[in-house]
Amino acid sequence: MLTIGRRYLNFWPVFWALFLLVLQVVTNLWLPTITADIINKGIGQSDMKYIWFMGLIMLIVALASWISAIGNVYFASKQSQGLGMKLRRDLFNKVLFMDERNFQDFGDATLITRTTNDVTQLQNVFQTMLRMMLMAPMMLIGSIFMAWKLSHDLMLVFLISLPILTLAVVINIAIAMPRFRSMQTKVDKINLIFQQGLTGVRVIRAFRRDQYEIDKFDEANRDLTHTSRVVLTTIAMLMPIMTVILSFTNIGIVWFGAQLIGKNMMEMGSLVAFLTYASQILMSFMQLSAVAVMVPRAQVSAVRVREILERQDKITDEQVNKELNESVSNSLALHQVSFKFDEAKRQALSDLSVNVKAGQTLAIIGGTGSGKSTILNLIARLIDPTSGSVNINGIDIRQMSQHDLHEKVALTQQKAVLFSGSLRSNLQFGKSDATDEEMWQALEIAQAADFIREQGSLEMAVEQNGSNFSGGQKQRIAIARTLIKEAEIYLFDDSFSALDFATDRKLREAINKSEKHHDKIKVIVAQRIATVMSADQILVLENGLTVGLGTHESLAKSCPQYQETMQSQLSDEDLMKMGLSITNSTDKGGPVQ
Repeated sequence: MLTIGRRYLNFWPVFWALFLLVLQVVTNLWLPTITADIINKGIGQSDMKYIWFMGLIMLIVALASWISAIGNVYFASKQSQGLGMKLRRDLFNKVLFMDERNFQDFGDATLITRTTNDVTQLQNVFQTMLRMMLMAPMMLIGSIFMAWKLSHDLMLVFLISLPILTLAVVINIAIAMPRFRSMQTKVDKINLIFQQGLTGVRVIRAFRRDQYEIDKFDEANRDLTHTSRVVLTTIAMLMPIMTVILSFTNIGIVWFGAQLIGKNMMEMGSLVAFLTYASQILMSFMQLSAVAVMVPRAQVSAVRVREILERQDKITDEQVNKELNESVSNSLALHQVSFKFDEAKRQALSDLSVNVKAGQTLAIIGGTGSGKSTILNLIARLIDPTSGSVNINGIDIRQMSQHDLHEKVALTQQKAVLFSGSLRSNLQFGKSDATDEEMWQALEIAQAADFIREQGSLEMAVEQNGSNFSGGQKQRIAIARTLIKEAEIYLFDDSFSALDFATDRKLREAINKSEKHHDKIKVIVAQRIATVMSADQILVLENGLTVGLGTHESLAKSCPQYQETMQSQLSDEDLMKMGLSITNSTDKGGPVQ
């Protein structure tokens, strides 16, 4: 927590907050002494001039205390709110550039909780630190010293009350602290369930799992509520306990103080001042107790926040060579690339090699889990290969800065993601200064222009997650956003899956005919034979292994896995038109000859 404070708090505002805090403490400690002098010397001796004079001094001291308190609150609030703002900014930036593996390790639910709830905890505790956390010990020590000066005998009362207060605080903290730590984890769980419920609401309704999800959320909600109730009840009990102890302490002080006054060992004003200092001592102790509760909880939040900020990304620009000369114009090559996920039993890709030249289209086909999307993630350097290299224009992409690499690559991911705003703002993700003509051209190629004209224009609203568009429409808008970018390599990760066959064919033909894109490299991941048939090269994967690489015609004759895919998707008539015959066609299980 102190590390975060040193990093995000500014020296001079903190200095002025502490200076004004010290001034406030000094003035607060001075006021009871002035009160005692007014009673003892002014009222006791009927000296009105002295009363007026000391009253004026008291007014000036109180005004100074008030001004210093306002100044301290101003600087403390400004610094704590600024700390929260900077923390949220840095966390957002860290998450935005976090590599895929780290993102999956954390999960989006806990990332949201840490960026909101945990930062708020830290924000509050730093404001308290610049106010109560430093003021309470100073007031405690100062009040004990001033009370000791007034009466050594009455200080014996605190030998009973303070140990009892200490015991109550220790027991309270011992009960509450472990539960504070578990509360943060349970908030993460609530967020996760709620988020999954929102994103999967249609699936939940379709399978009539409404009650199951409600029960699951209720269970997590009751668990968090029970823990919170125990913690807050424990903390709430501390205040009445302290109030009772404070009341009995005051009774003891008045009782013994009256006896001292009766024996002329103490003046009335001094007893009044001692009672004030006694209240300040006990109130300071209560404030320290509250701080003792807040700090461990904030420390838990600090650890959770620092876990994100200090997590080392595995994909960095440490190997960047700024003096690179691109030896090959617009080429893509994967050389003996292998990749294995952490803790996975087998490799997702094994010894993959493929070369693609300018203007060519590489199509990748294979079963679920065969490693198709992994290849695109490697090319875009969302992950790094376990061994081997990915080269663009003859250069290992690990020697390029991520900024330069992403300038060369445009990616449409498997799940079409649209952002709330307008259609124009979504297309500008691909090219921030794109003209209307460029946008409409990209929409025409992506076969999206017609329904955009029917429904509105470039200014039409896009709701959260593009919920006002169908799956196919979202895919076409996402493809248009990719095509509008000035890139050398265009990657499509199964992004034609929601399109009908006719639209799929028209879209691919439009990309190949486009002056902007026909000489670029296109890499298409697909499940349908019809999507990959026209590609210059087709890569067939099975369990991360390359089982075929060539044109449609060559694979149809030599690759059993490709033949099996054709047989499962195309009719016997279509296969016969291609000049292919099928054995055991009745059960669709034989190889294509």
